[in-house]
Amino acid sequence: MGEITNVTEYQAIAKQKLPKMVYDYYASGAEDEWTLQENREAFSRILFRPRILIDVSKIDMATTVLGFKISMPIMIAPSAFQKMAHPDGEYATARAASAAGTIMTLSSWATSSVEEVASTGPGIRFFQLYVYKDRKVVEQLVRRAERAGFKATALTMDTPRLGRREADIKNRFVLPPFLTLKNFEGLELGKMDQASDSGLASYVAGQIDRTLSWKDVKWLQTITTLPILVKGVITAEDTRLAVENGAAGIIVSNHGARQLDYVPATISALEEVVKAARGQLPVFLDGGVRRGTDVFKALALGAAGVFIGRPVVFSLAAAGEAGVRNVLQMLRDEFELTMALSGCTSLADITRNHVITDADKLGVMPSRL
Repeated sequence: MGEITNVTEYQAIAKQKLPKMVYDYYASGAEDEWTLQENREAFSRILFRPRILIDVSKIDMATTVLGFKISMPIMIAPSAFQKMAHPDGEYATARAASAAGTIMTLSSWATSSVEEVASTGPGIRFFQLYVYKDRKVVEQLVRRAERAGFKATALTMDTPRLGRREADIKNRFVLPPFLTLKNFEGLELGKMDQASDSGLASYVAGQIDRTLSWKDVKWLQTITTLPILVKGVITAEDTRLAVENGAAGIIVSNHGARQLDYVPATISALEEVVKAARGQLPVFLDGGVRRGTDVFKALALGAAGVFIGRPVVFSLAAAGEAGVRNVLQMLRDEFELTMALSGCTSLADITRNHVITDADKLGVMPSRL
């Protein structure tokens, strides 16, 4: 392995190392994969307006998320089945996040349980939740996450059914037999059966509640004191409903372009959500972040922080815990450099005036002067 100089280079290494079914599961998106490509390309259309002759000898990237102090506004998104990437799986990711002083979000469909991840040592961790048809299962899981010291719940709202991921259908994707959905092991829900298409799609159809609605956000508040982040919001209308229903924050997400194809890139949807939130709750961005410049762009458009997903599983596959640590360090270093070259010494210095979007170029946005 030659020297890795950026986050994206881990993907090719992961592709070489992983079985095709596993790599395709992590890498693919829904249907035509238009949104998958757009999640990246939309970042490349946002340009900078850097300010010069500002003292940038000291740069502070620290921030707080839901009251928890972290070293930088770059956090780890929930990604399922991490032991498919590397035997250490979620343990390695948890340790890397903790070492970087940032937050890890553990997937409901992790191959390590909430208790196992907690046992890796101290760290600020959030728990991503899918709502199962059997609400007692959900209740039990949330209680276990609370007891294990998890600090918030990220409620995934965009998956009443699984998106059509054609690579998984072709590969007849199923969780390898030596792995289980660790959080559900004792509940007869930990195994995934082989299916005529995608084993995961069949599992979701059988277990996940299609009746999920805003009233369930209220219900979740009755069973837990953990703050609830609503994940999967990409419109102003749903932003207002999230505020009305007591969400603690919003994660602007299109599920890594794995659900509905032809939705906008999350970076393109971000500003609409931020404006509708009116500062009443923090808005985070998930999807397509591969560079420190992407982090800066998201913050300039109003995000309180970003979550990264695929870079974690690809670096995990390539180099285990060291790979994930390296991804977090590279993004941190690039983000710090972007701040310096833009004339910003703290996150509060990053403003809407530091970027030009497609809408600005078309004169849709009011003049800055």
